[in-house]
Amino acid sequence: MTTEKSMLIAYDGSAEAQRALEYAAHYLSCEKAYIITAWEPLHRQTVNAAGGPAAMVQVNWGDVTPDDDDPAYTEALEVAKGGADFAKNLGFVVEPFLVESSTTVWSAIVDAANELDADIIVSGTRGTTGLRGLLQSSVADAVLKHAGRPVFIVPPKK
Repeated sequence: MTTEKSMLIAYDGSAEAQRALEYAAHYLSCEKAYIITAWEPLHRQTVNAAGGPAAMVQVNWGDVTPDDDDPAYTEALEVAKGGADFAKNLGFVVEPFLVESSTTVWSAIVDAANELDADIIVSGTRGTTGLRGLLQSSVADAVLKHAGRPVFIVPPKK
């Protein structure tokens, strides 16, 4: 009995996320790629949210109706659709997901990887260094430390 190999690709629409997708397509193989876009409701973005696991919703583009009450959701939906289209053009069989982040983006990604039992997590990184790197925690670094599974991190272009 063989199990389907899968990867979870964290996608936020940035050049670094696109670069990570390109490298994953070139160096990794899998039967399924879960494209994860983490988002935080606008009302929570101004407050430090506490507790609770991430809520993951599989995106079926035919059933999507934008939530006019939350521009963060609408923006995340557009980012997820762009990531899914980009991944399909690279040859991936894609299942896109929106992940509502109730605490941190990295924990939402790790929770999604656990729920989907992804074999590997793929992420880009902005590669901040020096004082800026010390002051800003990296999502990719936190995923690497907490995932408990292989993580493929693609650095930005020099």
